[in-house]
Amino acid sequence: MAGGVVLVSSSMVQPVNSNQSGRTKIHLTPFDLSLLQFDYPQRGLLFPKPDPDFNLISRLKTSLSLALDIYFPFAGRLVKTENLEDDTASFYIDCDGSGARFLHAEANSVSVSDLLQPDGSVPDFAKHFFPADDFKSCDGVTVPLLVVQVTEMKDGVFISYCYNHVVADGVSMWDFLHTWSKICSTGSGFNPKPLVLKGWFLEGIDYPIHIPVSETERPPPSRELSSVPTTKEWIFHFTKENISNLKSKANSEVASNDQGISSLQAVSAHMWRSIIRHSGVSREQKTHCKLVVDVRQRVNPPLEKDCFGNMVYLAPATTTVEELLDRGLGWAALKIRNLVSSQTSENCKFFAEEWVRNVNNLRAGIGSKVDGGTIVIASSPRFEVYNKDFGWGKPIAIRAGPSNSISGKLTLFQGISEGSIDVQANLWSDVIVKLLADVEFLEHVTVA
Repeated sequence: MAGGVVLVSSSMVQPVNSNQSGRTKIHLTPFDLSLLQFDYPQRGLLFPKPDPDFNLISRLKTSLSLALDIYFPFAGRLVKTENLEDDTASFYIDCDGSGARFLHAEANSVSVSDLLQPDGSVPDFAKHFFPADDFKSCDGVTVPLLVVQVTEMKDGVFISYCYNHVVADGVSMWDFLHTWSKICSTGSGFNPKPLVLKGWFLEGIDYPIHIPVSETERPPPSRELSSVPTTKEWIFHFTKENISNLKSKANSEVASNDQGISSLQAVSAHMWRSIIRHSGVSREQKTHCKLVVDVRQRVNPPLEKDCFGNMVYLAPATTTVEELLDRGLGWAALKIRNLVSSQTSENCKFFAEEWVRNVNNLRAGIGSKVDGGTIVIASSPRFEVYNKDFGWGKPIAIRAGPSNSISGKLTLFQGISEGSIDVQANLWSDVIVKLLADVEFLEHVTVA
């Protein structure tokens, strides 16, 4: 490792119950398989430093073993089957109890204040606080589906993780983290309910799904990296008052609308318009705001809200740069709201059927068709992140890791103060500079 981070140990943590009979195979849906070439998502929580007698690493590993017994898919492996008759491959999750990887690291020269820059910038060394091994979901056939890194700092602890996206989404991952933290802080006093798998498959689609072998292989490394402009990561903080003002402004501009603009839609629209205004794309060009849509409650019949698995896909709100910039915040927010409300069970069915009919371009990953006119909004401020107390205190901050990093990627988190939202933006360096000088943008944003 680097950036002042030294790897102390690497080990496998298996479920406490080694008998995994009865839960051996999970078939994958088009929603899962569409993410085969995506990097493992990475998130991390910053905590104060516990007392020396807390036995941090041993307690975390013991409680992780118990948590994996409940969330057993994370302890499995992805299995790839070659279908020689049609030169395709199929995948499923084998819940064999192989375990998750646990990395223990130290960064004794790094303090909490080094990580949390007052201007909102994310220091470059922060990437070393994540288990960043460039894993893609298709690599799950040989690498763990979950990797955890615990980095002990001068005055804090950073607990980060990356996970295979075909196995789970943000809803399931944060549920898992909540269970793990509860077990660690209460021991045997916490009795979580049994895991409910999503158990959803679209009628008319044969499983396992056959994918062209060429689409399941890793793309070659890009040779154009040296000519690509550099990106920077920045934290933009929206206070409860910021959000209230943005929401009021958006709704006042669409007064005839019978359903109000939400806080999240207003914030997303503000970021979309502000970034595109400084991206240098022509007014005639198309611009997209891609949102992660959770379909648990959208399919018919609906699934349980917290069922385990991956039940998300990207859906774009699309317009021209000219319309986006000229028609105002309310119009852009309404565009996003209409996109979200249009994601019905029929849309989910259409996505799945079309994906199976046209399995191609998987290897483009999240960067597919992403350019200066596109933003991608990941995660959600609805995820409760500051209640993850492992037994020595609540988190101080949350950060996203370097995976799936493209210019225009926005990761939204619950803010530490009530009713606030944090946006971790990965943008071209020149766009960041222009945003920080944009009075109209900063009117509704607090730089962290």
